[in-house]
Amino acid sequence: MVREGIFIRGNMENASNAQHELFKEFDATELYCPKCKKAVRVRKRLLLVLPEGDEYEYLCAYCSTSVGTKIVKNTQQVSIIV
Repeated sequence: MVREGIFIRGNMENASNAQHELFKEFDATELYCPKCKKAVRVRKRLLLVLPEGDEYEYLCAYCSTSVGTKIVKNTQQVSIIV
């Protein structure tokens, strides 16, 4: 199995873990816009910063209609100082 130009040797379990790492997080490039009535390119903007992760909104590149959201989970613990 090749992962980003590196050959990985080992059993199938290691190969499966390597594939899981490659597809851990996706970003949409095109989504369906109900206003434009077709799949369109999207822009991603930060909507909220939450304790469990950052929430992003996908906007149509042509009419700026909201076409979806995504929460990116924080890998490190967030501490709030009051």
